[in-house]
Amino acid sequence: MSTTVSDLLESARLPVAPRSGADVAAGLRRLAAEASRRTPTTEVTRAAQAGQRLAVVCRWVLNEPDAAAHVAKIAEGPDRGPLTEEELDVDGALVYACLLSLTGHPESAQFWWQLAAGAGSRAAAYCLHLHHLCVGESRRARHWFHQLTHSMADTAPPDAAFLDGLEIFARYVRANGSGAHAPTGRLESEVDRLAARTPHSSVIVARPDRQLVARLQEFSQGR
Repeated sequence: MSTTVSDLLESARLPVAPRSGADVAAGLRRLAAEASRRTPTTEVTRAAQAGQRLAVVCRWVLNEPDAAAHVAKIAEGPDRGPLTEEELDVDGALVYACLLSLTGHPESAQFWWQLAAGAGSRAAAYCLHLHHLCVGESRRARHWFHQLTHSMADTAPPDAAFLDGLEIFARYVRANGSGAHAPTGRLESEVDRLAARTPHSSVIVARPDRQLVARLQEFSQGR
């Protein structure tokens, strides 16, 4: 399964230069405060850009033709016991994580991305890199970028040109849209239903079930 990811324009009127030294200082402080409110910091800008790229990547994953089939492989059922490492479908965990991210459950998405990345998914490692950038965790973001580009053994890492191209495409999608659809309200409701099973936890560790898989199949067929 292959997965490849605001302008702030405000006019400002300069006040009439005050005459006293004290007024000048106060005016400069006021201008500095206004500028700090208008101009996003580097960290805020980086986080926003990472969030945009992450949404693009997650939509790509969710819109893959075999997304529902992969999630079905990790879904719980009466004939299945606990999910073991040997039974984990890496792409299923990746799709489920991306669905959780797109429906407002970032901590849960992180849990499932980590399962997928631990099993060798470079796409999940890239999602984790972007996720940690979104929340300002630069050290963890660097860790997962290193995993993506160096430490995941069995497949060739993406080169710099590929990652640069992905970021360019993410900016293009943000500006022009794409055919990759966001989750429907019915899919969001299924995720919320699963979240309600563990009301005292911020992380959905429960596996998807057949009902969610059915909704995901409907989503795939309805595009």
